[in-house]
Amino acid sequence: MLRVDDAQAAPVTFSPELIKQFDDIVSRYPVGKQKSALLPILHLVQAEYGWLSAPVMDKVAEYLQLQSIEVYEVATFYSMYFMRPQGKYVLEVCRTGPCCLVGAEKIMDYIEQKLGVKEGEVTPDGLFSWRGVECLAACGFGPVLQIGPEYTFYENLTEQSVDTLISDLKAKSNN
Repeated sequence: MLRVDDAQAAPVTFSPELIKQFDDIVSRYPVGKQKSALLPILHLVQAEYGWLSAPVMDKVAEYLQLQSIEVYEVATFYSMYFMRPQGKYVLEVCRTGPCCLVGAEKIMDYIEQKLGVKEGEVTPDGLFSWRGVECLAACGFGPVLQIGPEYTFYENLTEQSVDTLISDLKAKSNN
């Protein structure tokens, strides 16, 4: 995964495999409407680089023949795109009313303490970051969190279930 300093200095070159995926996505849209491919292309690029640095977004703009600002506007609007490096596992905790009523804020405080990083920061081992997000549409099962990029959901969270989840993810990373 690229660090911020590395991303600003390194020239961006997309692999031929990634370009082939881009071409396939663009081919689904009418000629001249390549901007319609922006969201799925940003997903692919983020999966490849871990986050969307300015040079990476500029390269996407170049490929799609857009102004860089058009890519920045889209990438910064949607919460699923990361504008800075993230951990391998991003724990996204629902912070809306129903989840907060059943302890989401307590769970977020616990995750911060357990991981030793504030919201949006990355653990020193690069494995974890966390953040509060808007409704995850599981109001009856709160508190809830999801982990991307697969977006696996974990419901009815407790401190014990958070401990188990973090331990399991650490073990998975060591294999």
